[in-house]
Amino acid sequence: MSAGSSGGIELRGVVKRYGTQVVLAGASARIEPGEFVVVLGRSGSGKSTLLRLIGGLESPDGGAVRLDGRDLVGLAETARAKLRRSSLGFVFQFFNLIPTLTAGENVELPLALNGVRGENARRRSTGLLAELGVAGCADRFPEEISGGEQQRVAIARALVHEPKVVLADEPTGNLDLETARHVLELLKATCRRRRATLVMATHSREAAALADRVLTIRDGGIEEDIA
Repeated sequence: MSAGSSGGIELRGVVKRYGTQVVLAGASARIEPGEFVVVLGRSGSGKSTLLRLIGGLESPDGGAVRLDGRDLVGLAETARAKLRRSSLGFVFQFFNLIPTLTAGENVELPLALNGVRGENARRRSTGLLAELGVAGCADRFPEEISGGEQQRVAIARALVHEPKVVLADEPTGNLDLETARHVLELLKATCRRRRATLVMATHSREAAALADRVLTIRDGGIEEDIA
C-alpha cells in the first residue's frame, strides 16, 4: 500500500491486550482502497477492538496500524482526532443518534466538526438522506422514527463528510432480518458510489455474502476465508 493511496488499511503484527487477556496476537491484514471487507469471529474474539484500532480510538500494544500509509501509532491524539473527523465514518449497532437533535441535525454534526455549516451543510444532509430513502425523516427526532430509519440516518451521518473509510460495528444487529438486509444493501451501495473503503464487524453470514472479502479473527490472528 503506497502512502498516496486512498482509504487503504494495513495491519502489521498487531498486538492488543486488556490486562492479562491477549485479544490480538500478531494480527496482520491488508485492505485495499474501496474494498468491502467483513470481519467475522466469535463473541470476544476482537472484532470491535480491531475496528477501534483502525479508527484510532485505541492504540495497539505492539505492531503497526496504517491508514493511507500513515502509522496511527505514531500520531498524537490531536492528530488522530483530526483524522477521524476528516477521513473516517463510524456506524454502530445502536445508532447512537443524539435524541435532542432532529435526524437532519444529527447528519450535519460531522460537517460542523469540519467547518461546514449553514445552507451547504443542510443541502448535503438533505441530499444524502434522500439517497438513503429517509428524506421525510429530516425534521423528526430519533424517537419518532423506526429502527431501520434510525440506522439509515446513522449511515448518512457516517458518510456525509465523504470519509475514505467507513467502519461499521454490527450495524444490523438491532434490526429484523428484512430491514437488516435492506440496510446492508444501502450501506454497501452508498459506499461504493463514493469509493469508500467499508470494514464491517458482524456475526451475519448474510453480510459476509455481500462482501468482497471475509477476514476471520481466530486465536488472536486474522485469517482470510477462501471460497
